Amino acid sequence: MSIRCKVLAATILVMLPVTAFAQVRIVQTNSGGDNIHLIDPSTNKVVAEIKGVPINHGAAASPDGKTLYFSSEAESTLDVVDGKSLAVTRKIPLSGRPNNITASKDGRRVYVAIVSEPGAIDVIDTSTFQKIKTIATKGGVHNVYLTPDGKYIVAGSIAGKLMTVIDAKTEETTWTLATEGVRPITFETNPDGSTKRLFVQVSGFHGFVVVDFATHKEVARVTLPDIPQEQRATGTFQGAPSHGIAVTPDGKTLWVTSRMNRQVYAYSLPDLKLLGGVGVGNDPDWISITPDGKMIYVANAESNSVSAIDAAARKEVARIPVGMGPKRNIAIVMR
Repeated sequence: MSIRCKVLAATILVMLPVTAFAQVRIVQTNSGGDNIHLIDPSTNKVVAEIKGVPINHGAAASPDGKTLYFSSEAESTLDVVDGKSLAVTRKIPLSGRPNNITASKDGRRVYVAIVSEPGAIDVIDTSTFQKIKTIATKGGVHNVYLTPDGKYIVAGSIAGKLMTVIDAKTEETTWTLATEGVRPITFETNPDGSTKRLFVQVSGFHGFVVVDFATHKEVARVTLPDIPQEQRATGTFQGAPSHGIAVTPDGKTLWVTSRMNRQVYAYSLPDLKLLGGVGVGNDPDWISITPDGKMIYVANAESNSVSAIDAAARKEVARIPVGMGPKRNIAIVMR
């Protein structure tokens, strides 16, 4: 290659955006084992595996995808994983048994839901990998989220039958909402990025509750489609017949799972009109969506698989074998 060609090639590489080298991965936890699978959405195949996180529950990642975090119910730790080697590099002791986790938008904090009574959220500083604070809650926390603007931490308690909203700056509770046991939550935003509505799944309800963020009140309930008794899945569904909910990145569609119907349903936003459903595996438990909004991934806890759904076509295009009891999953960008 001539010197001129080498210079031109180097110039092209410099001019390419960082996103050109980014890899999107679906990170799938497996609650029945100690391994986690990484799925490539371009091929819908498992391309990597993380081991050594027993009874893994929640998953989160740094903004650049170079560090992954997982909560271990078996060891009551937050496990830190190197995004390149996929090795567990440290285990951070927590104040109790953890459930789900989330990371701040700047990656400086990881918030860990502590389900052990009386309930709490452990705050982990990612620069020191130390627990720096425990925020007390009323009732063990099952799921913890950040609102899309990063301003509020939202914690849901099953036992406490309470949703708690915490200011992320002061780490103090701003308001609460008493309801049935709180399960997964997702968010709709205003044009300025602030939170407009919360879509909340609750114990014993085959559907979701709509909560107005400004007034702190429940404003509607949407029941998922009914099917004949003989077509329904049997079981208690852990008290949550609908578990798994997410809004697409463009804010135009809400996807909701039905454990009872073995379906995932799409609703248009903001009017919450039913668009249709897609059949998946047994016990659909969680949903994640690729950053471009083109693919939906549903964890089928009893089928030990993940359904890959073409969002535009509303069609399952692959069913990916994973580990035992797949539940929580997240979509990340690894650079």
